[in-house]
Amino acid sequence: MRHPAAPPVLAHPSNADSTPRRLHRPEEIADVLGCSAWWVKDRARRRLIPFTRVGRAYRFTSDHLAEIIRMHEARPAAPRQVTAAAPDPAPNRPASPRPETAPTARLRARPPRRAGQGHYGTAA
Repeated sequence: MRHPAAPPVLAHPSNADSTPRRLHRPEEIADVLGCSAWWVKDRARRRLIPFTRVGRAYRFTSDHLAEIIRMHEARPAAPRQVTAAAPDPAPNRPASPRPETAPTARLRARPPRRAGQGHYGTAA
């Protein structure tokens, strides 16, 4: 006969901020991020994203999810400052001649390895 699980004991029951945070599974995080659960678990295993480990399972809080999103956020590049064009130090330099390329040789396939052994190698 199984007994019902006891509610978790809080360290400071008088504090309102001590309510336990909800822990999300890798599959839930993957759904939010639009990737595979394998990617989430692999990144956690390699310690590239924040996570909580409960036993052998990876779990994630909402704060972890927000940090993962921030870590992989791409920012637009800063606009380039248009500056006055600097004068070319050698404006009268002659163009360098292009090196002549050798004519390309026609490629030939090598003969197959089993060419000398007959069709199937050995007879049974």
